[in-house]
Amino acid sequence: MLFAIEEINNSTDLLPGISLGYKIYDVCGSISRGVRVALALANGNEVLSTHSEAQCARPAQVQAIMGETSSSPCMAIATVIGPFHIPLISHFATCACLSDKTKYPSFLRTIPSDYYQSRALAQLVKHFGWTWVGAIRTNDDYGNNGMATFTETAQQLGICLEYSVSFFRTDPPDKIRKIIDIIKASTSNVIVTFLSHMDIDILIHELSLHNLTGYQWVGTEAWIFDSQTAAMDRHHILDGAIGLSIPKAHVRGMREFMLDVKPLKASSNELFTEFWETLFNCKFQQSESPAVNQSECTGHEDLTGVQNSFTDMSLMPIFYNVYKGVYAVAHALHSILGCNKTCNNEVHLDSFMTIRPQNILQHIRKIWFQTKEGDEVYFNENGDPPAKYEIINWQPTENDIVDFVPVGLYDASLPADKQLKLQNKSLIWAQNSQQVPLSVCNEKCPPGTRKVLQKGKPVCCYDCFRCAEGEISNITDSITCVRCHPEFWSNERRDACVKKEAVFLSYEEIMGALLTAASLLGTCLSAVVAFIFFRNRQTPIVRANNSELSFLLLFSLTLCFLCSLTFIGRPSEWSCMLRHTAFGITFVLCISCVLGKTIVVLMAFRATLPGSNVMKWFGPAQQKLSVLGFTLVQVVICILWLMISPPFPFKNFKEFKDKIILECALGSAVGFWAVLGYIGLLAMLCFSLAFLARKLPDNFNEAKFITFSMLIFCAVWITFIPAYVSSPGKFSVAVEVFAILASSFGLLICIFIPKCYIILLKPEKNTKKNMMGKGPPKSF
Repeated sequence: MLFAIEEINNSTDLLPGISLGYKIYDVCGSISRGVRVALALANGNEVLSTHSEAQCARPAQVQAIMGETSSSPCMAIATVIGPFHIPLISHFATCACLSDKTKYPSFLRTIPSDYYQSRALAQLVKHFGWTWVGAIRTNDDYGNNGMATFTETAQQLGICLEYSVSFFRTDPPDKIRKIIDIIKASTSNVIVTFLSHMDIDILIHELSLHNLTGYQWVGTEAWIFDSQTAAMDRHHILDGAIGLSIPKAHVRGMREFMLDVKPLKASSNELFTEFWETLFNCKFQQSESPAVNQSECTGHEDLTGVQNSFTDMSLMPIFYNVYKGVYAVAHALHSILGCNKTCNNEVHLDSFMTIRPQNILQHIRKIWFQTKEGDEVYFNENGDPPAKYEIINWQPTENDIVDFVPVGLYDASLPADKQLKLQNKSLIWAQNSQQVPLSVCNEKCPPGTRKVLQKGKPVCCYDCFRCAEGEISNITDSITCVRCHPEFWSNERRDACVKKEAVFLSYEEIMGALLTAASLLGTCLSAVVAFIFFRNRQTPIVRANNSELSFLLLFSLTLCFLCSLTFIGRPSEWSCMLRHTAFGITFVLCISCVLGKTIVVLMAFRATLPGSNVMKWFGPAQQKLSVLGFTLVQVVICILWLMISPPFPFKNFKEFKDKIILECALGSAVGFWAVLGYIGLLAMLCFSLAFLARKLPDNFNEAKFITFSMLIFCAVWITFIPAYVSSPGKFSVAVEVFAILASSFGLLICIFIPKCYIILLKPEKNTKKNMMGKGPPKSF
């Protein structure tokens, strides 16, 4: 402060012609003493005697108060002098609570608020992946408020505190030993501190007694850059510590000024005289005989060779804060006095004494200037400066001296994702390790798992549960598993969704190939039978059973065999509509032909009775019309089905979890069952008529073979219904194809194979006489 005042008083640019004065008091860290001094300064009564009867009537003679160092005394002093609007500018009080202008309207500071430091510490801890930490704080406003803000920010970042304890340097030893026991019992390896340098010194001593090393310490600006604390740490408790520090500073001329200090023999300052004597182990001569073993102090001793806290320039950042505070007051006065090349001599401080502090406070809040080192100085609406910190790492050297190595920066004025910036430097951690220490309650949950909190434990303590089928997590420490899209399924590791296998009855698989082969075989057999019938169309066995209906039946059977192929392969819009309608129409055509042949047999038997002329009502034309009529009914049903709600390709995700069933949705279930019902109705009618004609006394009774074929047909389709409904996926399609093929083969074999047998192997029976011969009725 003296250095800054001397610079200002010697300056021709700042307050020219005006000299600043000062008063210095040592409050010795006492809050009550600090309040007494502040009141004395505010009232112009510097006599600190409690018995003074001087009235508090004199106006203040001080324009601003520089200090105090700690937060708690600053709070008390700022509360007292706030109503007087006297600026209180602290260089080291960081408690965020002092930013509350409703409580402390005249408080300003040149060191950033712990509001930013606490958040910076939380981001630093998060950066290194430490989610399970311990916390120790000084039991005062600085420690309690700073740790409260850190805890709040840490929770937002997913960091948990295993323990949070406080103590004060005057606490009894038992309380400090309890803290040691808590550290011993803990599982966290990182300890975050909000401690003053005096409290950390006491804690280091106690930790040394218990040989508690290997913990990673994270500290605040109060001790992280303190060379005295490093010197006391002889057991290397704090080796590898990392924390935030006020950015390095250099003020030209300050070191030389401090080392040029000379004691005043005539001074009544006994404290400074004692300090000087202790510093140089000498004694100011008070008598003619000097003290034994002590040289005489001359007052001209050289400080440049002395190594102690007084000459330690590592505290320059703190000095620089005081320096900026003094200059802030000077710039405010410069503005009030309207100084340019000279100040307004008409303005007298005495005449403005009652409003001067408030004026200065208003101007200090608005000032902006640059120091001679080029740094900007200004205050925000809370009286705080810009928040910038250096990240310091304690790195022990070979000569057992700690090197405070800057490894990064924190700038609160930048966007949130750019505030913390670590340099590409190698860091030393606890126990001189090169690896970043691990401090978590649980190992991280790998991809494919999710976190499940342990009951009664903090959120950082959890179990890792594997994702369920169809769900994945592709990040570490995922709190939820994400369900895959319906067309995808989770892989074995549950960390990625893979496309589900599309399942349908294809030609490439064995079942599809066998059904295709059976379909083609049936088509070929139908063609062979048609060829045999065509070559022998003039023979009695072909002519006796209505050759036109036989050829039409063979044609419809060929279509039945071929329509089964539409059920095989990837479903499409056209194949879905074709497969059911083609199946329904061809089978009705087939059953209509069989029904026509059955009626012909019955009519032919009745035509042989005396006086019967029924055949003229059911001749070839009527047979064709009946087949056409029965088929048209099915055509109309299919057209209505296609118009109202046709079948369509459908992806079935429900049958199998890990597969997609490609199938044809029916569209209208009524249409589907109407088609099947109509086929069943014709089949039952045909079966009934054929059953009535089974015992007609012909040597070759076709009604008997039709009865067998219809019996097979009905049995197949009756068993088809439950099998179709209960079969999953492509197997339901296979069941339907099998029913089509089985019923088609039943008709082909039962109706045409006996005739082919006679045509090819028993030609002697293929005569009109044998066909018309009457035989005894056969039981059935």
